[in-house]
Amino acid sequence: MDKKMLTIDLNSRVLLDKAEKDGVETMYDRKLGFKSQCGFGLQGNCCRICGMGPCRISPKTPRGLCGADEHVIVGRNFARMVAGGTAAHSDHARDIAHTLALSSRDGNYKIRDEAKLIALAKDWDVETEDRDIYDIAHEVADIALMEFGKPHGVSRFLKYAPKKRQEVWKQYAIEPRAIDREIATIMHSTHIGCTADIDSLIHLSLRTSLADGWCGSMMGTRLSDILFGTPTPRRTEANLAVLEESKVNILLHGHEPSLSEMIVLAAEDPELLELAKEVGADGINLAGMCCTGNEVTMRHGVKIAGDFHQQELALVTGAVEAMIVDVQCIFPALAKVADCYHTKFVTTSPKAKITGSTYIEFTEENAYEDAKKIVKEAVLNFKNRNKEKVLIPELKSAATVGFSVEAVINKLDNVVNSQIDPAGTVKPLVDCLKSGVLRGAAAVVGCNNAKGVSNEAHVTIMKELIKNDIIVVSTGCGAQAAAKFGLMDEDAAQKYAGKGLATVCQLVGIPPVLHMGSCVDISRILETVAAVANYLDMDMCDIPAVGIAPEWMSEKAVAIGCYVVASGIDTYLGIMPPVTGSSRAVEILCGELEEKVGAKFTVNENCHELAATIISDIEKKRVHFEKLVEEKMMANAEA
Repeated sequence: MDKKMLTIDLNSRVLLDKAEKDGVETMYDRKLGFKSQCGFGLQGNCCRICGMGPCRISPKTPRGLCGADEHVIVGRNFARMVAGGTAAHSDHARDIAHTLALSSRDGNYKIRDEAKLIALAKDWDVETEDRDIYDIAHEVADIALMEFGKPHGVSRFLKYAPKKRQEVWKQYAIEPRAIDREIATIMHSTHIGCTADIDSLIHLSLRTSLADGWCGSMMGTRLSDILFGTPTPRRTEANLAVLEESKVNILLHGHEPSLSEMIVLAAEDPELLELAKEVGADGINLAGMCCTGNEVTMRHGVKIAGDFHQQELALVTGAVEAMIVDVQCIFPALAKVADCYHTKFVTTSPKAKITGSTYIEFTEENAYEDAKKIVKEAVLNFKNRNKEKVLIPELKSAATVGFSVEAVINKLDNVVNSQIDPAGTVKPLVDCLKSGVLRGAAAVVGCNNAKGVSNEAHVTIMKELIKNDIIVVSTGCGAQAAAKFGLMDEDAAQKYAGKGLATVCQLVGIPPVLHMGSCVDISRILETVAAVANYLDMDMCDIPAVGIAPEWMSEKAVAIGCYVVASGIDTYLGIMPPVTGSSRAVEILCGELEEKVGAKFTVNENCHELAATIISDIEKKRVHFEKLVEEKMMANAEA
């Protein structure tokens, strides 16, 4: 098979040719090297939790040495994926909370959204009158940090969900307690000699995932907005052509904005800009990849170089002076690719040290000086660039990014009398859904997965949805796929959207696919659905809204999928999770959960068929939704 057929991105195809000529191995080569993957692993029924194993379940060996059957083994493995994903997202939030605790008027980190801080402080019963904003921030940070290990109670963020959804969680006993407690509980429960019941293991997984979605991720997003500013719509460009041959190119890759925000500032430092000119460059060009790319583009308009599958190919351009990374979704292979060019591959976090990288530790206490040191390394490296090895592909797309919940509401104000509700309202969105002008809403999120053709499922499904008047919101690498293929340009509505959605986009001034941030920012999507449900006095499962992860690949995505389903939002996957070794696990996840939490998983690896199923299911959900709307209108009329 030609490896270029593993992606629909034309820039990536050009650089795959160059990589082959340069003798550089990429993910695409390794994909073809795996003729077949372990069948036991694909089904999730290989257990290596204790030293007696690994035990692999088959018709000849239906139980492990301890007696665990396929349902127990699959359930344990699934639960541990949820725990891993929750740990990654929530530890991100913990670091942001620590950064908030370090904020000061004359320090590296300042409060950028005081109104959001005050609102959160009041929600958490923190005194705000006649107090310095930084004293308030530090108290809020301390309370946030207690959410990880407090001995009593449930997550403080649960109250932002509709009352009816809170009742579901309480009834089903999946209200998350302290974040670290849920992670520790699931790890303990999956130790040998503990939980051996698939229903219980999935129950534990849902509660742990909610500690991510309705605590860790929500906290990470909320505190990042307070520190770095709540995103507002801005224009940018996407794909590898955003690299500039005449400038020092620095790629930011990873997830945590504490680092990337400082790099953005350092790249504007007059001393470093002057140094760039001294080494022969016209300036410093920052570009982002993966979720860090989403963070800096929605707050600063930094251009998006690419997604998870393009991180090696960005270096293959030969035009990158430094790739600076922190944590999550970073290929260890980047060190070897960087060695083939002049690029410095700079790791910065003790949580993500990688053999062969240049390690320059970044600390929040010395943030700006550390950032300047890292950027200086990149600038000085410009003189080592080999011009004969440079090839920057030509294709890029314009995009409008940065749709926070507040930005969406502000945009909606363009079509409503703001004098009625000067704070903004979701009423126009509700009216569009009620009338059927918009048939529904879909969150298309998540990673890229080498099991499919890169970007194909994302782009295919998004185009089908908007063609059928379903508005799309997107985060993570899914958002970057939309940006690269022009779906986040306002002109895309007239080109790709159905008549109803195109009209809404024109009136409101938005593209048909809205960029809502990085993968932790899926909490923004939860808040948007919750706001619509609250406005209508409904549960989240009553709204014609769905979650879709067409190309998911990480443990974080497993946690996300679980908390979205537990929030009452049907979730559609384009890659089968490793659970097919247990028929019972599939029954619960793809069926029985709907009876308990009002939503379930649907999986189809054919993106065209999956898109058709989603559209059909949204139309079915509309029947229930429209009936509820009619009943409420009649009740209001009688009242």
